[in-house]
Amino acid sequence: MSTLIVHPENKEQLSALKAFMKAFNIAFEENKKPYNPQFVEKMKVSKQQLANGETVKVTLDDIWK
Repeated sequence: MSTLIVHPENKEQLSALKAFMKAFNIAFEENKKPYNPQFVEKMKVSKQQLANGETVKVTLDDIWK
């Protein structure tokens, strides 16, 4: 069969979807951690570096050398 990925916008929608699937005996999994914690930490560090002006500007000329 197929796999569906749904994106409820709030807790009420999530609860309704869970209730519907349970009522129809549809198996489902809930992924509470969508991102790897190490990845999230790297992104936080990168955002802080950007805020501190610790960036490097790359032009097209730099890429095509």
